Amino acid sequence: MKKSNKNIGGNAHIGPRKNTGITLVALVVTIIVLLILAGVSINLIARQQWNFRTSPKDS
Repeated sequence: MKKSNKNIGGNAHIGPRKNTGITLVALVVTIIVLLILAGVSINLIARQQWNFRTSPKDS
């Protein structure tokens, strides 16, 4: 008897699956969020340093 290569279940795929689209989108979104957070943090630190330098001395 010869075996058939037909798909009985209907969910077999041929070749490698392409699941890199979601991971690339997640990577880009993560990088953008990290850049925004870094910009906000650097801005806050720079403001604190500037206020510390320009504040009048009490002595």
